Amino acid sequence: MLVSVHEDYGALSKAAARFVAERIGRKADLILGLASGSTPVGMYQELIRLHRQEGLSFSNVTTFNLDEYIGLPKSHPQSFYQFMWRTFFSHIDINPQSVFVPDGMTSDIQAHCAWYEEEIKHRGGIDLQILGIGSNGHIGFNEPGSSQSSRTCMTRLSRQTVRDNARFFKTIDDVPKTAITMGIGTILEAEEILLLASGEAKAEAVRAAVEGPITAMVPASSLQTHRKVYVMIDRAAGSKLRQLAA
Repeated sequence: MLVSVHEDYGALSKAAARFVAERIGRKADLILGLASGSTPVGMYQELIRLHRQEGLSFSNVTTFNLDEYIGLPKSHPQSFYQFMWRTFFSHIDINPQSVFVPDGMTSDIQAHCAWYEEEIKHRGGIDLQILGIGSNGHIGFNEPGSSQSSRTCMTRLSRQTVRDNARFFKTIDDVPKTAITMGIGTILEAEEILLLASGEAKAEAVRAAVEGPITAMVPASSLQTHRKVYVMIDRAAGSKLRQLAA
């Protein structure tokens, strides 16, 4: 893992966007794995600026999102499909047919997950996977205890994840309890991985993922086995890393 610590969330977001833009500059038809949630929003905003002001094009890029809530239609304001279009896709020149987000309303979850895996494989695999990290160390919606060889599948959200995500819904009872997620095995097949984390609330999860043992109870620790993982964090998220202690 290559860890870089940035002064604040703004600096982190700009650095992450530059990283993504540089990869698109190298390969215009990049296969890009994307994350939802609050952490990558600043990166998406900076990528939009780079598109509008500096000519960064996404016209040949293909994207695969990590996950989606089961039971939320694409039209639901808290679906990740809506989040991605509202936050990012509608502001850039990406081809809508090159955007893939799991379907939380599919009638056959197992078949849909197999299809999602096949679509990734058909396009040659993910070149760069963007990840956030949950306060319990999850990546995607792979909760503690998830297999390191898991593929895209249905998962049940932990109580901690439901509590963490309740801020996006009217009440905690409105938070879906299940989701479709890329598996850890799927994530680890990406050519490169960029993990983003911001804020003190993520500091312990970052420490466990970067410096702790590789364990199923901290899904993000599995990233230690990957040959090209870049961890970009702000100072608050890195505050518990022993190797960075003053």
